[in-house]
Amino acid sequence: MENPLPLVAKWKKAANQVIIRKQTGKAESTPIRTISVVIPAHNEERYLRRTLEALKRQDYDWFEIIVVANGCTDCTAEVAKGRCNRLVTLSKKSLDVARNLSARLAKGKLLLFLDADTILASQALRVIAREFSRNHSAGTVKGRPDTERFKYRLVYALKNFIHRLSLHRGSSGVILCWKRQFIHLGGFDEGLEVRENSELMRRLGRFGNYKYIGDVSAVTSMRRYDQQGCGRVVWLWVKLWFRSIFGDLHNRHYESVR
Repeated sequence: MENPLPLVAKWKKAANQVIIRKQTGKAESTPIRTISVVIPAHNEERYLRRTLEALKRQDYDWFEIIVVANGCTDCTAEVAKGRCNRLVTLSKKSLDVARNLSARLAKGKLLLFLDADTILASQALRVIAREFSRNHSAGTVKGRPDTERFKYRLVYALKNFIHRLSLHRGSSGVILCWKRQFIHLGGFDEGLEVRENSELMRRLGRFGNYKYIGDVSAVTSMRRYDQQGCGRVVWLWVKLWFRSIFGDLHNRHYESVR
C-alpha cells in the first residue's frame, strides 16, 4: 500500500479543516485525520494476515500501518513484510513496550491501537476520522465476536452497552487517542499487563471525553474465551475490575493464548 502520510506536510495546519470526502445525498463529510494504525504482534502468524488485508480494503486513504513483532518465534514478521508501511522487530515480548515505541515512530496525529486478531470494517477509518474530534481524548468502536454463538454475542452486547454509556472506559480490540496527548502522558504503563487499556484511558480523561463509535465495528477473535471458557474469562474481568479499584495490579499477568 502506498503511504499517503508524507503528503500531509503540504496541507500544514489546514489539514483538519479540509473536507476530502462527501457522501452523495447525505449531509455528512469527513475531515482529514492522519491516522497511524499500530499493531503489536506476538506470535500472530495465524491472524495477522487477515487483519492487514482488512486494512487494505479501507475506503479512507490518510493512514499508515505500523506492525511491531515482539518476542516472536513464528513467522509473524514474514507475514507483515510487504503488508505494512513500517515493520519493527523486538527480541523480547512486551505489549506495552511495542505500543509505546510504535507511537513514537508514528507519523499520524491520531493513533489507533489495533489488536493483531481484530478486523476493522472497510469504512471504519473514514467513520473514525469523522466522529473522533478534538473534544475526545480516548475511544473505541463497536466490538463484535468472530462467531455467532449466543453467549459470545451476549458478552459483546453487554460490553458495547457499557462503553456506549461510558459506564466504563474500555476497548474492544481498538483504542483511539491523539498522539500528542499520548506522548505527553508517557503512553502505556509498561509495568502493567492487565487492565492497561483502561488505565491509559483513565489518564487520558484529563484531556477530553471518551468516545464510543457505534456506527462501525471491529470483529475480534474469541480464542481466549474458547480456550479458557466464557464464564471463567468473564469472572476474571470482574475480579480484575474490583482489584483495580482497591488494589495494585502490577503483579498480575495474563496467560498467553495463541
